[in-house]
Amino acid sequence: MPEKPLAQVGRVAFRVEGESWNAYYALPDTMKDALLLGSIRFGAVAGNAKRKAAFMEIMRDIVTDIIEERLWIRPTWGGPNTAPEHERSGSA
Repeated sequence: MPEKPLAQVGRVAFRVEGESWNAYYALPDTMKDALLLGSIRFGAVAGNAKRKAAFMEIMRDIVTDIIEERLWIRPTWGGPNTAPEHERSGSA
């Protein structure tokens, strides 16, 4: 019997806000009530792909651990997606 596909329970969203690059846990289709996970000065990752990827991996791992602890399932992640147009404004 084939396994039932799992539902997306959330995502990690990254936003440049002022001089910071913030990572949030958000529901799949909204930033409403998003939870701030962590922040780094944008200048520390701008132009440094390795450091940027490391920050993204740490934030994703935090969410992975929390989901696994609460739902007893280790989530899998797809590749990055561009934020929906309604979530983009200025540098947010």
